[in-house]
Amino acid sequence: MKKLSKKLGVSMEQWHQFTLLFPLIILVFISLISPGPDFAITVKNSLAYSRRSGLLTALGIALGSLVHISYTLLGLGLFITKTPVILHIIQYLGAGYLFYIGLKNLGAKPNADQIGSYTTYNDLKPSEAFFNGFITNLLNPKAMLFFISLFSVLMPREISISNKLFLAIILFLQTLLWFSFVAFSLSGKNTRTKFQRVSYWIERITGVILIGLALKLLLSQLGSVDISPA
Repeated sequence: MKKLSKKLGVSMEQWHQFTLLFPLIILVFISLISPGPDFAITVKNSLAYSRRSGLLTALGIALGSLVHISYTLLGLGLFITKTPVILHIIQYLGAGYLFYIGLKNLGAKPNADQIGSYTTYNDLKPSEAFFNGFITNLLNPKAMLFFISLFSVLMPREISISNKLFLAIILFLQTLLWFSFVAFSLSGKNTRTKFQRVSYWIERITGVILIGLALKLLLSQLGSVDISPA
């Protein structure tokens, strides 16, 4: 262990602190691979549009999660959870955005350009693909509450600033790599060619899922969640 810490250029104390963060990192990864709004929007943009759209969506999701991680590490998370007005605003904005994207997807129709053609399919604008992922993650109150509750329970009090920064980078990269993997897996030419003929149905199904998640979000009692520091 001492040899490893020397090779990495860190002290034994820093290394010990970082090992205490392993359970947190593992639990965040488990949450990433669980289906939810982030997964749905990545699948839709990768299958229905392009690999570029899927990867930009993944980047948006990762940066959205980095925002949640940053304010939680700065100690602002508990303030947010103790302020019902902020929680409700985030709840309604998040549900409204998912509902809006869902309605857009429900209106998807086949067109002559996309039937039987791989190259002429209209792609998303890069900014739209990015913001699909960023806003979906940022306005998801469950993502916010997940990070706050997890950090309040598993974050050691004695953790150094450098290890907090390192943790934020690891969680950001973990999120980016996972959703990039999803985008790469689903956006291959053969895969997309098969799905492109029915891509409008993919969008419609995703629309139903996103609207369902929006309604579930509205019905959830976020204001009653009580999160206490460890």
